[in-house]
Amino acid sequence: MNHLSDAFKFKITVCGDGAVGKTSLIKRYTSDTFEKDYISTLGMHFSKYEEDVAGEKVELLLWDLAGQESFGSLRDRFYAGSSGAIIVFSLAPEELETYNHVGKWLSDLREACGNIPIILFGNKADLVDQNALATSPDYTTSDVHVLKFAQDNKFIKYYKTSALSGQDVEEAFQTLVIKLYQRATI
Repeated sequence: MNHLSDAFKFKITVCGDGAVGKTSLIKRYTSDTFEKDYISTLGMHFSKYEEDVAGEKVELLLWDLAGQESFGSLRDRFYAGSSGAIIVFSLAPEELETYNHVGKWLSDLREACGNIPIILFGNKADLVDQNALATSPDYTTSDVHVLKFAQDNKFIKYYKTSALSGQDVEEAFQTLVIKLYQRATI
């Protein structure tokens, strides 16, 4: 049995605007569940989860930050010590403006944490087909536009996720965890 060392404990900050599905994504990843009754995160919620990577136990400390602007002054304290991060925006037709705030989330994270690995999630992919604009090449959340934005801003990767169906949630989290593990073992 492998012993958990400090080298394999990672704090992952999950941030983005309110109601984009951060809490639901974490629950889907950690317990493979989805709850329709949603209570907004106030301030921050903390979860622990263990993952096996290359035969080693990796402990994840998942920090779910409230996206409402009223909690903005607290975020710098919550970012401190982050090994990696996930920025989430919503692909739901009525919430597409959340993508416009990704740059601010990224800037705040980089200012507080430096050049940590970050993954971009476009969540609620199960709702994309409800609105033709969401998949239009002219629209700012088109795959081409978001992929270019992610590449230009040095995100590890962009995933279209669905906390409801589980689409790409596990793979996306594991991509970040593997990257953090690789950095710790170099």
